[in-house]
Amino acid sequence: MIKHAKIYDSLHMGRSSIDLYANDIGSPFEEIQSFAAYVGGSPTNISVGARRLGLKTALLTGFGEDPVGDFILHFLNKEGVETRFCPRKPGYRTSAVALGIEPPDKFPLIYYRDNCADIELSIDDVLAVPVAKSKILQFAGTNLYKDPCRSATIFAAELAQKAKTEVVFDIDFRPDQWHDPRAFGVTVRSVLPQVDIVIGTDDEINAAMLVDIGQISLTHSQISDTRVTGDIDMAIKALLACGPKALLQKRGEDGVRLHLKQDDGSIEQMDVPGYPVEICNILGAGDAFGGGFLYGYVNNWGWYKSARLGNACGAIVVTKHGCANFMPTMPEVLEFVEGYGGF
Repeated sequence: MIKHAKIYDSLHMGRSSIDLYANDIGSPFEEIQSFAAYVGGSPTNISVGARRLGLKTALLTGFGEDPVGDFILHFLNKEGVETRFCPRKPGYRTSAVALGIEPPDKFPLIYYRDNCADIELSIDDVLAVPVAKSKILQFAGTNLYKDPCRSATIFAAELAQKAKTEVVFDIDFRPDQWHDPRAFGVTVRSVLPQVDIVIGTDDEINAAMLVDIGQISLTHSQISDTRVTGDIDMAIKALLACGPKALLQKRGEDGVRLHLKQDDGSIEQMDVPGYPVEICNILGAGDAFGGGFLYGYVNNWGWYKSARLGNACGAIVVTKHGCANFMPTMPEVLEFVEGYGGF
């Protein structure tokens, strides 16, 4: 599946942050008394998850010259994620996230990304990274909402495509980061021809592919609470027609549905069941899935078993308080799946 000799198993590009997770589980946000500090940001989380399982991972993100950047770097260096390609951006700040935890389905999330360092990633930053020496380039939809990171990410995907480095795109639709959800779709569709594998939920797939979900731009608060609905089957076909060979449709407790494009243009579907667990915090489950899937994919486990490993990692993380800090190791995953009959 992956035949080219490379230095890194996976290179992850995009958002990083300090994540402040409420310690008062079940409390309304306004009644939170304290927060725990973790490391976050989708590509950063995935780099940690894949590293803990055993991949050699590298990260391209931007940090401010601030203590928050020091906090994240300290954690990543202890984890063994390669961070020497991560520039410090003078005059910009490392971003932050605050999260309330009201399981099973209420997790108010507030981003602090004004003057954000990782959005300042540039084409020069990409040129300093060994894209061609990585088996996988993975990035997220939040890379695309603003330049210079947007054009740098598209450039990185172009370099990867030329170097036979496979490109994995986590749609990661964050409505409150976009002035209009339709703009998200326009931008995503521009990069899909350079992508091999897409990962996303139904809402994210619809957001990426629907040309028009309304005649007016929604307000910030409306967007934050809006589900992007539509004909998901039509959206999946349209997405795969743009170039990717595979779409991994995340379906929560139902696991993942794989959509694999065949040589004759047909699409093979494969359902990969999840692992039922009691939910503490759903934030980070998708990133844990991404780390697990990439480990299996790079090691030629096949589509089904790779996704099953991803599902196991996601199930473990939803039982935990945070995300990157709680990514499982392979022995922890093997012990977990044993109780469910294995992969």
